[in-house]
Amino acid sequence: MSTSTTSQLPTTGTWTIDPSHSTVEFVAKHLVVSKVRGRFDAFSGTIEVTDPIEASRVDVSIDAASITTGDADRDGHVKGGDFL
Repeated sequence: MSTSTTSQLPTTGTWTIDPSHSTVEFVAKHLVVSKVRGRFDAFSGTIEVTDPIEASRVDVSIDAASITTGDADRDGHVKGGDFL
């Protein structure tokens, strides 16, 4: 018995990232013991799919002030000069 998998490449062209169907999230280690998860709520961008696919590119802009980690004090600290 053999199995085969094929993948279909997306159609060439420039695609706008839809923020209602996309997320920009991160995970950061905190004191090597726990993880802090968060996201950026404001972002935009495009994806240019080319042929050959290796020449494709992504252009994204993320508003650093839109960071949220679920903790208002931490968010304020991260938005300060120590991080962003």
